[in-house]
Amino acid sequence: MAELLKLENLSAGYGEAVVLNDISFSLGEGETLALLGRNGTGKTTLMDTLAGATRQHGGQIFLGGQPLHSLPSHERAAVGIGWVPQERNIFKSLTVHENLTAVARSGRAGHTSRPWTPERVYEMFPRLAERKTNLGTQLSGGEQQMLAVGRALVLNPRLLLLDEPLEGLAPIIVEELLHAIARVTREEGLSAIIVEQHPQAILKISHRAVVLDHGNVVHASDAQTLRHNPELLDSLLGVARKL
Repeated sequence: MAELLKLENLSAGYGEAVVLNDISFSLGEGETLALLGRNGTGKTTLMDTLAGATRQHGGQIFLGGQPLHSLPSHERAAVGIGWVPQERNIFKSLTVHENLTAVARSGRAGHTSRPWTPERVYEMFPRLAERKTNLGTQLSGGEQQMLAVGRALVLNPRLLLLDEPLEGLAPIIVEELLHAIARVTREEGLSAIIVEQHPQAILKISHRAVVLDHGNVVHASDAQTLRHNPELLDSLLGVARKL
């Protein structure tokens, strides 16, 4: 399996504060990584760093062999980063359809699946198709999250970053989003890193798992190995929550 993402001795944070310390791991093409850890351990900081929204203090990041750490945040989408932050960052003054068309990029050369277009997003999330003309302010939290995922997909990224995509959503919406995430990763082979407070929900659709604590990698393994070892999961996270 070809290597897609590589982090070498990465240190980063906000301003002078260093949150991540000497982080190193890699991710292959078509792999999904569950990024786990207690609150405040550096998970969101790592996602923000990959997206270019923090100050990098040391180390290197490569995406498909290209130095990502040398690019400003606004150029990272062009080279293959699709980011869904906790805040969702949809344009609330635009309609659903305008949100999707405003950021859409053509499919990448050599991509094995059909390019992601607004129409494909509507196929995956029929709720959004029904609300194409609704403004972002007129959507429920779950619909806003679907739109945020759709906005990342129409960038036709090589790597999808999902920061707590299930947080605060109703169970029926959680199941719909989990199915969609599994479809684009497991079935279509899009690489992804997923931060989630419900580890069992994400481990079952992931290939690999990394656990952070105090800004350091304290565990890295096959996702299913960790999923089926509740004692280890409990010791790493404090509580082995299930969904």
